[in-house]
Amino acid sequence: MNVHNIGMITLSERVQKVKPSATLAITAKAAELRASGKHIISLSVGEPDFETPRAARLAGIEAIESGFTRYTAVPGIPELRKAIAEKFKRDNDLDYSPEDILVSTGGKQCIYNLLQAIINPGDEVIIPAPYWVSYPDMVLLAEGLPVIVTCQADANFKLTAAQLEAAITPKTRLLFLNSPSNPTGMVYSADELAALGVVIRKHPQVAVATDDMYEKILFDGRRFATFAQVNPDLKEQTITLNGVSKAYCMTGWRIGFCAGPRHIINAMGKIQGQSTSNACSVSQKAALAALNGPTDEQLEMVQTYESRRTWLVNALNAIDGVDCLLPEGAFYVFPSVSGWIGKQTTAGNVLTDDVVICEWLLEEAGVALVPGTEFGSPGQIRFSYAVAQTTLEDAMDRIGKAVASLQ
Repeated sequence: MNVHNIGMITLSERVQKVKPSATLAITAKAAELRASGKHIISLSVGEPDFETPRAARLAGIEAIESGFTRYTAVPGIPELRKAIAEKFKRDNDLDYSPEDILVSTGGKQCIYNLLQAIINPGDEVIIPAPYWVSYPDMVLLAEGLPVIVTCQADANFKLTAAQLEAAITPKTRLLFLNSPSNPTGMVYSADELAALGVVIRKHPQVAVATDDMYEKILFDGRRFATFAQVNPDLKEQTITLNGVSKAYCMTGWRIGFCAGPRHIINAMGKIQGQSTSNACSVSQKAALAALNGPTDEQLEMVQTYESRRTWLVNALNAIDGVDCLLPEGAFYVFPSVSGWIGKQTTAGNVLTDDVVICEWLLEEAGVALVPGTEFGSPGQIRFSYAVAQTTLEDAMDRIGKAVASLQ
């Protein structure tokens, strides 16, 4: 056998189930256009455009200077787990001990650990659509079966109790809830979570994973509620996932955390112990400072996002063929652009779907966006407004001119 023939090394069935991102082609094209000298505006990145809080930055520097750069315990340093327990009590009225908490390398690893810890081959996981892009593929990597439930715009893209009841089977093992939502920005109210709790109460084999990463980014005076807080008797069926990435502008620091039944948290820690071990020691110290620090910068950020959101929704709805709901949190809008489908560009090409529309807007307007198909919702497009107001205005001016040229 020719040992240099890498074609003989086959890939696992597991990895072949995972589809490459549909945005990769757009990302590659955007890079190509930039290299050719074209100015590209990216509204595709889900990342705050504010700085990490000063207290967290200084804590990270201090950790490095003091030599806090070695391994920590896999679940996280004790003082951070204690601060997270205090956060859950303070913000969510949830009682957890530090032993019920796991600190991971970002919220994504928390979710991955959970799926690896509780999902067996063939187990079903209910995922309301629109969904965050990684949920289905991470379920597949755990050899589970994603069960996609399409949530309608007239229900603000949120799962109803009736839809949940209809989706549950004897094989159902887990339900994902994401509020505020990426990509829609919609938020589950306490009443809506209570209605879902009525259904879950009848199915003790079903766990609930609540992805609360955008918890602090709420608009119009809304109060945040999480599933276990509203349904305290279901706390032992709930894993509450959060982190510092969005609320504290710490995406690159890679700190996520979660709390839940201790046997599940311990199992997730076992998975993590065989993958990354502890999250970055320096980042843990920075996260501790963020959680215990002042909130002035956070409040300013939320006010800025709220203002941008209102402006952007009005600008989008002023364009022919667009229908955009007003998000309640996060920093995304998710308009329907189905009114553009079937129209012809100046080059004579027909816009057949949201993926083609995003490719066309990149070429024609120099604006990078994410197609709704990525989130299980064809006909929509996700805009991130985590960019300067002037950048938003430039992008919308370009898009408006491009759309006006359609036939």
